[in-house]
Amino acid sequence: MYRHFFKRFFDIVLSFFAIIVFLLPMGIIALAVRCDSKGPALFKTQRVGKNCKPFKFYKFRSMRTDAPKDCAPRLLHEDYTTKVGAFLRKTSLDELPQLFCIFVGSMSIIGPRPAGLSEADLVAAREKYGANGVRPGLTGWAQVNGRDVLASDVERKARFDGEYAQKITFGKDFKIFFKTVGQVFRGTDIVEGDAVLKQNETSPTSSSEEEQTPPAASEEAQTPPADSAEK
Repeated sequence: MYRHFFKRFFDIVLSFFAIIVFLLPMGIIALAVRCDSKGPALFKTQRVGKNCKPFKFYKFRSMRTDAPKDCAPRLLHEDYTTKVGAFLRKTSLDELPQLFCIFVGSMSIIGPRPAGLSEADLVAAREKYGANGVRPGLTGWAQVNGRDVLASDVERKARFDGEYAQKITFGKDFKIFFKTVGQVFRGTDIVEGDAVLKQNETSPTSSSEEEQTPPAASEEAQTPPADSAEK
């Protein structure tokens, strides 16, 4: 009952009130992003959603506009993060625009973090563990078990996502939500800048240009081209 009705009900109610509460802070953040570097305040792209169907994804821009299009941080070999962007990522404030994605139903508050179109390996691994059949989330079981530290460990990350997808309960969502709040305030398990580059150099999961389109979980899934540059 929770999985098929109340989870979505809570997503709508909580995201609606969160949008109202954070509307002014989001305006201030947008202004700071525009003043810090050339380019739009919002980063708009497409991510892999439920059943591998792409959806419009929004966040505050934290990278320069010359960053590779729709490329996840773990696949980059240069740091494109801006000064304001580094702060936004550390505090997770860059994710606030995703409240609108939650409200319209493309995302959930809790679920696997949406994969980028360049992360074919992650989408394939999630398919193996049955994690592609749920809405992606603002935070998830993998995030509270490693956050950025798991970025290059695709198999382990997908396994955590699969564990969540197999058993979605109010109690687990409640636990994930408050563990996420604690992580954000403590700033734990965050990997940025040079640390990401070093992680990429030693990671066996770095993809080539041939891995730009995730496998579809069904015949209905389609993957349109990315429309902007950033993670």
